[in-house]
Amino acid sequence: MPLTITKLARACGLSRSTVLYYESLGLVRPARRSAGNYRLYQDGDLARLRQVCAYRDAGLKLGDIRSLLEGPRGDAAGVLERRLLEIGKEIEMLREHQRAIARLLGQTKRLRRNRMVTKTKWVEIMRAAGFSEEQMHRWHREFEKAAPAEHQEFLEFLHIPEAEVKRIREWSAGRP
Repeated sequence: MPLTITKLARACGLSRSTVLYYESLGLVRPARRSAGNYRLYQDGDLARLRQVCAYRDAGLKLGDIRSLLEGPRGDAAGVLERRLLEIGKEIEMLREHQRAIARLLGQTKRLRRNRMVTKTKWVEIMRAAGFSEEQMHRWHREFEKAAPAEHQEFLEFLHIPEAEVKRIREWSAGRP
């Protein structure tokens, strides 16, 4: 029984446009047409498309799939072995990416732990800039009002203990 392109695509879990694309590449044979000019496919076309899907699921490139479908059956082992080696190289490259990212994350965490600016140093900078205790209090109050999450993050950046951060934020918000 002939299959429409939609039924053929659904049988393989593909979209209609994917089947059309595969047809344009020669992976699926051009369909014969019905009297109403609809594409019609046979069981052999379905089997061929399932083979294409199996090769795609194995990670083969479309050009390799076309050569497998058009060439002698004995060529499959060579193509599959070559792809297996390529995948092994890709996996190793991805593992190197993982290691590089882990190194970068480690550096980032180390930088965050470094006490480049502490509360004491920040207060010294503010005083040197001419801020009085009241002006520093107003600065915290405005920071808390305008951007509470960023104020919290800034206080943590200064390596202020959690209990003191809570006290500063309550004080900045005007809570006793």
